[in-house]
Amino acid sequence: MIDKKTRIKLRSIASTIKPIVWVGKDGFSENVLKQIEEELYNHELIKISLQENTPIPNEFEITEIAVKLGAEVVTTIGRKIVLYKHSEKKNIKHILA
Repeated sequence: MIDKKTRIKLRSIASTIKPIVWVGKDGFSENVLKQIEEELYNHELIKISLQENTPIPNEFEITEIAVKLGAEVVTTIGRKIVLYKHSEKKNIKHILA
């Protein structure tokens, strides 16, 4: 679990990035979860955007998704969700060194 200071730092960084994953009417299907997992591996910090026709998941559902992926929920604002997961990938700049 990330502490408050780290969460604030991640939120600040996340404010400058664009969504990498878009969730459509099918919601968080297995394909979308695989894509999120891959993007977390490649980037560590990602922003997910929910399309207009996608029901907004509640806090519990978002936390379940993060736990399933081994990630942390940094923040949720409207139709945007920010997740963080430390990546073991080499040759990338790690956000939290």
